[in-house]
Amino acid sequence: MSSSTPHTQRDLQKARTRRALLDAGLALLEEQSLSSIGLREITRAVGISPAAFYRHFRDVADLGVTLVEESLGSLHTVIRAGLTERSDDGERIDHLVGAIARFVREHPEHIRFVVRERHGGVAAVRTAIGAQLDRFAQEVAEVLARDEVSRGWSPEDLRMLGETYVDHMVMTASAFLEAAQGEGPPEHVVAGTARRQLRLISLGRRHWTSDRALPAS
Repeated sequence: MSSSTPHTQRDLQKARTRRALLDAGLALLEEQSLSSIGLREITRAVGISPAAFYRHFRDVADLGVTLVEESLGSLHTVIRAGLTERSDDGERIDHLVGAIARFVREHPEHIRFVVRERHGGVAAVRTAIGAQLDRFAQEVAEVLARDEVSRGWSPEDLRMLGETYVDHMVMTASAFLEAAQGEGPPEHVVAGTARRQLRLISLGRRHWTSDRALPAS
């Protein structure tokens, strides 16, 4: 006899259906924006009724917000671990570029979705992406604040540095995606450019004087 209870079986089926809806949404987003996708289009792809959709998400925008959290959440973990576990600039740069390249290779649909919807037509999703990137920038700033070179930096400048890193990561991910699609420079050229740009940021960081330390004009 199976040890699974009816309640457990229902939970498993609900989780599978929720996953199928997210996957269907991502698949549809490869060819169109979220604002152009209808609820019936998603449920048809999964084989459930439109009414069943509401057992999992409030609306298509809610599904999109979940995709944002899923798409950027796993990348946060990889990047944060690499920054925390490494203190040498060269090792950090290699880790960042390598991690982004691998993530794009393994999850191109996630990157395509974030890049397209960052300035897309669904306000809730734009807000969710902005909130995730803001949190990411703050996490990066907190890690970099522990470095000796950051001694004396103002919180505002550390935040600016975190935002610079995150903006660069998004730009690099987009470039890797274009390379995978056969558009723009190939992956190895994108990686080389990304490393040089990060080295430039690192060099500038070592010579930066925080505004608080500047004499009044």
